[in-house]
Amino acid sequence: VCRSNKSPWVCLTCSSVHCGRYVNGHAKKHYEDAQIPMSNHKKPEKQEKVQHTVCMDCSSYSTYCYRCDDFVVNDTKLGLVQKVREHLQNLENSAFTSDRHRKRKLLENSSLNSKLLKVNGSTTALCATGLRNLGNTCFMNAILQSLSNIQQFCCYFKELPAVELRNGKTAGRRTYHTRSQGDNNVSLVEEFRKTLCALWQGSQTAFSPESLFYVVWKIMPNFRGYQQQDAHEFMRYLLDHLHLELQGGFNGVSRSVILQENSSLSASNKCCINGASTVVTAIFGGILQNEVNCLICGTESRKFDPFLDLSLDIPSQFRNKRSKNQESGPMCTLRDCLRSFTDLEELDETELYMCHKCKKKQKSTKKFWIQKLPKVLCLHLKRFHWTAYLRNKVDTYVEFPLRGLDMKCYLLEPENSGPESCLYDLVAVVVHHGSGVGSGHYTAYAAHEGRWFHFNDSTVTLTDEETVGKAKAYILFYVERQARPGADKL
Repeated sequence: VCRSNKSPWVCLTCSSVHCGRYVNGHAKKHYEDAQIPMSNHKKPEKQEKVQHTVCMDCSSYSTYCYRCDDFVVNDTKLGLVQKVREHLQNLENSAFTSDRHRKRKLLENSSLNSKLLKVNGSTTALCATGLRNLGNTCFMNAILQSLSNIQQFCCYFKELPAVELRNGKTAGRRTYHTRSQGDNNVSLVEEFRKTLCALWQGSQTAFSPESLFYVVWKIMPNFRGYQQQDAHEFMRYLLDHLHLELQGGFNGVSRSVILQENSSLSASNKCCINGASTVVTAIFGGILQNEVNCLICGTESRKFDPFLDLSLDIPSQFRNKRSKNQESGPMCTLRDCLRSFTDLEELDETELYMCHKCKKKQKSTKKFWIQKLPKVLCLHLKRFHWTAYLRNKVDTYVEFPLRGLDMKCYLLEPENSGPESCLYDLVAVVVHHGSGVGSGHYTAYAAHEGRWFHFNDSTVTLTDEETVGKAKAYILFYVERQARPGADKL
């Protein structure tokens, strides 16, 4: 009707194709136009056939029921939905093959192509793979692309033994999960591994992570549906569930055996969070010392808290909307945010400290020290905050270093650290575009083999350090610099 080529939805009753609910909603109008009069409500069997309630997204192959007003994962007894998926997949594959031949001819005739790069005088393929948006899943795509460029973390999962969740006549073909498979076959680690293996192979322009998203729906109810979600919240849930699943052993292989195979992840480098250590805590795990002092009697209380990331406030004096090019007022830096996080502060009346010596809640001060730094330092800038009844976004630009972030001054015992053990280099940045947490769009910048890429769902483009440095970062991933003999400290 509207001639849109975005998000085509096919009616599974009459095969009519319309744009989906996130475009102009003509698929929903088709359902409403097919409604039968209320006088026939006593004929439910006829109603099922006439109402045109079920349709399928031709991009992600997910099925939506307008009567339930939700996406559904179950199938008919005859597996008709799966047959439609396979038919659409065959159509897509044949179209993709012909399109690939066409693009190959264009490549041969074109001297300027974004998929080709000149490195040391020779031309190489871009080889980066994007992730399809399954319906507001950019929050997931940005996190997955960021994690895929953290080499030690990514390589661990890619080297895990593969497990085929389905076999028989469907082996080797694209897997679509259905409710009939049961929960026993659901493995977040396995689907995460498959997704990471599909990236950076250059064999396809975009990979569709619907199997991973299905598992996310199964084990993380907060992320069911197709509304926009918070990327930081998703990252924490993802890492926590990967950590828990790895603790329980994986595919019949003991977790301890798998960890022993990777000698670089020695037990001394692990930080335990919720039980035994895993690759998640070995890479992202650090330890904070929380120091609280009673202002009445001077009693000091210390406790150690493990962390996978640090959530930093943007200081209030910088919260006025200010772009990098505006000269009015001081510019907020990442160091300002870290200093605000670790500086001594007096707790307000709602956070009174229960002093064991005074036997009652008293005014007190709090200070954080970093007792142990992680291999990968994940910094989350708190851009979303509640004011009255609304959740607003802090759109302030925060300047951050691409190399040589020095964390020594925030350490509890800096004298015990090596000359380069506290230096970190940026490897990935997640950016939120838009004004609200429930809207907008997420993209990611990440470094791979010395080059920076911009990941925008299916689209991957080569970029430069200057562009990365101008981004209004939401999540920053810094990798610990490896000490090199004779290297100069930046």
